[in-house]
Amino acid sequence: GKMADCSSGRVETIYRTRDPVINLRIGVSLQRVTPTALFTQHVLQPALQQGQDRIEMTTFDIPASGEMTSSFRTHDQEEVVLGWQEKLFSQFEIDLFKNQQACQSPLDFQYHNEILSLQETEERKNFRIFTYTDFDRYTSMKEYSQTMTTSAKEDRSYLTERMSHIRCRRQERRITEGKIPHSRMITWAPNEEFVRNNHVVNNPVQTMYIMGDLGPYGKLGKRENEYVLCTIKVDSNGVLAVKPDFSGSKSAYRIETEGEKKELWLYTINNASITVQKDDQDREKNLFKDLYDRHKEYLNTLVGEEFEIPPLGALKLFVNGEIVSAEGYEYDNLYVQFFLELPDNWFCPSQQQLSGVTQTCSTKVEGRENVAYFSHPFNFEMTLRSDNQPEGFLPQWPVLYFGVQSCDFWLRYRVEGYGYIRIPDSPGSYTLTCQTWRPILPGTSEMYRFFVGGLLELEDMTYIRTPSTFKGERLSRFGFRTETAGTVTIKFHCMQQCRTFLDSSMARKRSQNVLERMGGLTHQASLHSVLAAFERAQQRMHEARENLSKDLLHSSTSASLDPE
Repeated sequence: GKMADCSSGRVETIYRTRDPVINLRIGVSLQRVTPTALFTQHVLQPALQQGQDRIEMTTFDIPASGEMTSSFRTHDQEEVVLGWQEKLFSQFEIDLFKNQQACQSPLDFQYHNEILSLQETEERKNFRIFTYTDFDRYTSMKEYSQTMTTSAKEDRSYLTERMSHIRCRRQERRITEGKIPHSRMITWAPNEEFVRNNHVVNNPVQTMYIMGDLGPYGKLGKRENEYVLCTIKVDSNGVLAVKPDFSGSKSAYRIETEGEKKELWLYTINNASITVQKDDQDREKNLFKDLYDRHKEYLNTLVGEEFEIPPLGALKLFVNGEIVSAEGYEYDNLYVQFFLELPDNWFCPSQQQLSGVTQTCSTKVEGRENVAYFSHPFNFEMTLRSDNQPEGFLPQWPVLYFGVQSCDFWLRYRVEGYGYIRIPDSPGSYTLTCQTWRPILPGTSEMYRFFVGGLLELEDMTYIRTPSTFKGERLSRFGFRTETAGTVTIKFHCMQQCRTFLDSSMARKRSQNVLERMGGLTHQASLHSVLAAFERAQQRMHEARENLSKDLLHSSTSASLDPE
């Protein structure tokens, strides 16, 4: 028959516990409320006792869980305290399993023996309240019949069918540590059927249902009168789901039976677990603390207490960066080639790769510019050695060179722009944007670039700044024509490690770029700040000159238009 579920509108509450779930005890109280009894107990009797001739509407509220009395007949109320996965048989199960011919599985025969022993000892403590444990057929059928919507036309998908047949609640089936399953861990060539059959979630959960037989007295044992009072689920992580929540001081839950003769039942669910004494709690805390301390010591033995420290007079620089985006370029499908130049006295591990290229990325319109987002990561590890250097030595800092190129549908490659960024000399996180340029030639070079692509490309990318092969005093770029291109945004996360940082006397200097002991890098930082200030002043001068030219042009135009 149809199994009624009165808990569909209840709210599920999640708890977390570190105690074994076997210690969980649940108290359930159930009673039938007849119209006469309800009116007499909650309305008429209080009014007569207080001498009132009028009845307040608030007296018709649902009673709280602690107000359920024992003024009803025995078969109209029942209270049971049960444990986790404790089996309480319903009248239907007793009538079914007491007949040995109806038993099929080993669990059925176990229930048959338990029912016979209950009838012999007459120690049955329940009549209306019973349970379905994780091993019963009802639990499997309940999970199989679950739907995602309230629509009567809902179709079960293939994944739902597969999930409904998975018995994933057995915690004891998990593979113990140190044992290797006989099946293959990796299937290198999975077919489509294998993927479909294994695309399921296997989260071990144990379930228990607390039920109520709300049929008329003397006619218990009918499946259509069985109602779900509470559903309890526990997973392997100690997460306890109770639906509906424990009553506590809240109002009692109510059930209105189906059929022609509707009856009202009230029930409460409370946590009846034994409270742990303070001494036991302290003992448990000390036990866990000792366990965690031992585990911490074990991890320390694996990791070690000493980290690798660079040699004296050396500075290690770790750079984790990201090429974020490029915008403002003429063509689409951009990619960035980059490499890091190490000046003198800088070294890197032999396996360190100092160059790379991003993926090709299409642009999208943001505001007035076409932006390509790469989010391409890179990392460098370098070491600066300043020993055996003369006094006043100013070391150079590594520089990241990059070139932006494009590739269209016809595989025409074009240089979109060149640029460079000096690696920040202070530890921290930085987001820097670099303006790029590209070389041009007079005449038909732009037409050649449009139809054929290619053309002008720097043979040595260090020519963007100062060529690595240049040894003279003055570098002439006379006749070299360029055009302003787009911008590239790069993020840097810099970390520095030096043995000198451990010196407590140098703590006040840690906010500097690096220590003066490393070769006067503070003077280098001052030089860079002066150059940056000069560039800003030069830019302001150019802007003022352009504005002045526009003002003079505007004033001269106005003067020519005035009549004489």
